[in-house]
Amino acid sequence: MGLSGYKFGKLEHYGTAPKGLDMVKRKTVQRQNKSKRKTSTNSAKVKPARKTGKKNVRARVVSRELFSRRSSGGSITRKNGLAPLKFIRTNKEIKKYLAQAGSRRRKVALVPTMGYLHEGHLSLVREARRLASLVVVTVFVNPTQFGPTEDLDRYPRDISGDRRKLRREGASLMFVPDTPEIYPDGFQTYIEVTDVTRDFCGASRQGHFRGVTTVVGKLFNVIRPDMAIFGEKDFQQLVAVRRMVADLNMEVEVVGMPTVREEDGLAMSSRNAYLSPAQRQQATALFRGLTKARRLLDSGERDAAELAAVVLDLLREEQDIRIEYVAVCDPLTLDRIPEVEHDAVLMAAIRIGDTRLIDNIRLNARKSRRSQRK
Repeated sequence: MGLSGYKFGKLEHYGTAPKGLDMVKRKTVQRQNKSKRKTSTNSAKVKPARKTGKKNVRARVVSRELFSRRSSGGSITRKNGLAPLKFIRTNKEIKKYLAQAGSRRRKVALVPTMGYLHEGHLSLVREARRLASLVVVTVFVNPTQFGPTEDLDRYPRDISGDRRKLRREGASLMFVPDTPEIYPDGFQTYIEVTDVTRDFCGASRQGHFRGVTTVVGKLFNVIRPDMAIFGEKDFQQLVAVRRMVADLNMEVEVVGMPTVREEDGLAMSSRNAYLSPAQRQQATALFRGLTKARRLLDSGERDAAELAAVVLDLLREEQDIRIEYVAVCDPLTLDRIPEVEHDAVLMAAIRIGDTRLIDNIRLNARKSRRSQRK
């Protein structure tokens, strides 16, 4: 009997197998099992081949490692663990997105900005990613915090550049509302924090902090974050937002992050772009003065007037600098203090040409005493 009586696909036979046929059957089974394992392994990675007139063309491979579904919210995660950046312009869209993303089951961190992002902003985004699984960055040049003669129209903007930077940093969502989304027709309701905004920048920029707390309050209401990240460079702003949150029982943790500086010590700011090279060089006197005052504190000086005088002397050496204020204050109330006994903040604001710059440095008398003992 020949092999015609065997159906190798089902391994059935109708007669007596000739000598050596058992070995043929075993090899056939091994080939089939190997083919099944290979098909099972590749089925999740490769789409079925399609035939062309010349040859079979394998469809593009989609690796499991490149995209995977996140368990919460169903969003797609890239190979590096970062979800694609979502770009949203309306309150309705952002509320819908956060609801679908299960934001109540995941921590949400908010980083409010006016855009033209630099390393200072990006450090806040990185801290937000460390603290929360969903990071929302807002880019909105807020008109209510600019005075009539200030730089609203020329304030630097770069939405596409900001978008690229946030995508690299792994932010979840970029919210870029138009002005009517924040201030609709007939808008007349503001949030104002009084005492901590009366002096310093509040004295020279009337209405500025009312605009800041109003827009931040609105963003808190729309996004409902668990926490919001702010830079300590705008120290008075940070204090005002914390006061608003406490006074209005807002369930938001306000996190302050240290100032990020250029190599020459100048605090990073979007307004640094306005400075000419010569003005930029003069502006470094601000940080040099602040650090000199802290060294004086470390050497034992506690008198606030003496510490401020060190900063003033350095600033007055630069011909283009106009001084707005230099003051030593309580870091919680921003009351001016006569002597540094515990924690304090040394704040300053200057103008160079049409550009206004602010900076500050923390002072701690207890730390300086410990360093002296060592």
